[in-house]
Amino acid sequence: MSIGKRGRDTAMPVDLNNAQPLAWDSATLDADTKAMLDELQPNILRAHVREHLSVLFVRFNDVTEGRAFLRSIATTKMKSAREHLREIREFAAGRRRGTPYVGIGISKAGYRDLGHSVEDVRRFGDPVFRDGMKRRTSLVNDPPAAEWERLYQREIHAVILIGDAGAEPVERLRAEILAELPDSARLLGEERGQGMRNPAGDGIEHFGYVDGRSQPLFLKDEVDKEPKQHWDPAFPLANVLVPDPFAPDPVRHFGSYLVFRKLEQNVRAFKEIERDLADRLALQGTDRERAGALLVGRFRDGTPLTLKPKPGGGPVANDFTFDGDDGSRCPFSGHVRKTNPRSFGRDVLMARRGQTYGERADDPWDDSPPEHRPSAGVGLLFMAFNASLVRQFEFTQRSWANAPDFEAGGTGHDPVIGQGRRAVRVAFPEVWGRPEPSEPQAQVDRTVTMMGGEYFFAPSLAYLRHL
Repeated sequence: MSIGKRGRDTAMPVDLNNAQPLAWDSATLDADTKAMLDELQPNILRAHVREHLSVLFVRFNDVTEGRAFLRSIATTKMKSAREHLREIREFAAGRRRGTPYVGIGISKAGYRDLGHSVEDVRRFGDPVFRDGMKRRTSLVNDPPAAEWERLYQREIHAVILIGDAGAEPVERLRAEILAELPDSARLLGEERGQGMRNPAGDGIEHFGYVDGRSQPLFLKDEVDKEPKQHWDPAFPLANVLVPDPFAPDPVRHFGSYLVFRKLEQNVRAFKEIERDLADRLALQGTDRERAGALLVGRFRDGTPLTLKPKPGGGPVANDFTFDGDDGSRCPFSGHVRKTNPRSFGRDVLMARRGQTYGERADDPWDDSPPEHRPSAGVGLLFMAFNASLVRQFEFTQRSWANAPDFEAGGTGHDPVIGQGRRAVRVAFPEVWGRPEPSEPQAQVDRTVTMMGGEYFFAPSLAYLRHL
């Protein structure tokens, strides 16, 4: 179909549903796709390095000054998705380091405070975004907003993400951005994230497990590096992008819905649960590591439980499915199985871009006893880009993580992020790959607490630069 736009006779819009991964560097790349990449924020299609991360939450109180502030950041401090991909290519070739990442998300309330009417905001097709996170708590079993941290109880208009491999560029950009914040606006609060890695160099979360390995990939150069005998990591752009309704040309200018959630992890309690489960299942020696893997679905080094009864064996595998595993290897309730069952629900997967937060005195990778672990103050700044909050994030949380009958009856909640009353008794395989389960027992206690958050839309650079 041809679409006339702004003096051009015909133009073909970007095909978001194309099943082939995007060859962004192809010599034959069409003009519409180039325009999309030139006006798309980085970190959406491909994760940007953000070992050091500052997350600023802002409220505007003046339309003109709020628009000018965002326009200035977008014009002087933000790069495009295509610039980011070129930087990665040049860094890999040993030519130069990349530049820091700056991203912007705007809430429903933020759009209204930037001068868009209630009717305008309805142009966002996602009802979850139009509601905002506070109005959705009961639907995903979140704590009521009155129990959230004070920052997240307030009306947040925008989030500004600043990330880089080093701390100094983040600090410099943070200072520059805050210096431009108009007097009419308010910095409501800030979160700081910093990456953690195991001895193999893989990113881990505070429970000590490799995190972020299984992601939908949208770009051909990333997909080509992955083995694909069992699982194809290539996903269409429709999984993460939607037209930006307020951009100058929504046919070529795209954005993505951004979930932000602060998730506090009680590491001490989780390690006690691992120990007690190993005792109840009478696991001995190195097999005791399987207790934690029964909850997470992977061993700490990232080895998928459905593939092996013990950890080890090289790089973190992602080329697998749960086909043929009746729960005697990886339980149906295992976190990675609950949130990515692989054999179905591909269109539900989100592009996760989270980062760990909090200081701790212990090494999250060692075998220290539970009493040496933190019980509060550390966790995950969960962030994920979605084409549909209702079909992706909220469906995953409500219908998979929180569902005690996921795939098979009586399997229980996701033991890591599942929320709600855990009344169903569950069984675990005592011996890997053997059908005889343990005696039914109470589900493990919740060790992850949602401290607050918000839904944002990451608009196109074209929108921000034309404010």
